[in-house]
Amino acid sequence: MQQTFSQNEKVTLNKLQKKLRRETTKAIVNFNMIEEGDHVMCCLSGGKDSYTMLDILLNIQKYAPVNFKVTAVNLDQKQPGFPEHVLPDYLSRQQVDYLIVQKDTYSIVKEKIPEGKTTCSLCSRLRRGLLYRTATKINATKIALGHHREDILETLFLNMFHGGKLKAMPPKLISDDGKHIVIRPLAYCREKDIASYAALKNFPIIPCNLCGSQPKLQRQAIKKMLVEWDKRFPGRVDTMFRAVQNVVPSHLADTSLYEFKALQKTDTPFPDGDQAFDEQEFTAEFNTAESYSGDIIQTTTV
Repeated sequence: MQQTFSQNEKVTLNKLQKKLRRETTKAIVNFNMIEEGDHVMCCLSGGKDSYTMLDILLNIQKYAPVNFKVTAVNLDQKQPGFPEHVLPDYLSRQQVDYLIVQKDTYSIVKEKIPEGKTTCSLCSRLRRGLLYRTATKINATKIALGHHREDILETLFLNMFHGGKLKAMPPKLISDDGKHIVIRPLAYCREKDIASYAALKNFPIIPCNLCGSQPKLQRQAIKKMLVEWDKRFPGRVDTMFRAVQNVVPSHLADTSLYEFKALQKTDTPFPDGDQAFDEQEFTAEFNTAESYSGDIIQTTTV
């Protein structure tokens, strides 16, 4: 059935689509995510993020300067209550090439993980293996996941707080066996824009808690923190994401990324160095200042 929109909804939807398409295109270009002749396997979970990713990629496909193919792939992991008809019905109506992969990983996870323990880690590994295997089967050259900007920042803080690593989700990566390229086209997109877009498009959302597993409490805590920061300090989340794109190894403490031991004094400018103190410049600024409210400290030379 054809969806109808009010005039205000049409305007809002059009603005959101343009914004998401612009940010997705920017990510694709910056990281060379999609090239001429690529076959993109778009992983569709049934959540707002993956629906939006598929929708925007199909829109970009119409106008992109390169030709690429898109196939939507969903993993039916046989979770109790999973509505098997929802995705095939939706994808058929959209006339999208798709593949439903059925594999009972739910039983495997329940067998291996004790009752009451979170199943997400093992489930994720099994799902990743199935996705890689499916990509090989259909000759996909890129595997597209629907992670957005907040997912990347949440992972950064999770790894800092609980893993002791300065590590997030890269917009583009290669699998450990070197055979698959994973891309995250929504890397620059804000979650609240995606949520608004998905609500207006009325995507048939499938709940993500069908397995009955405990919620990812640590990630939820980080998500809540970012949402509160965004409300209290508008622009802070934007600044943090820019920081992920502007890494300065010389001002961290990883000896594998920067050769601290080899540092020596030099008479020539050093790009990675700290800004040197210029006494003449400081004196000039001090003398021309209209007022000075600092404390004067009496010092004694021994």
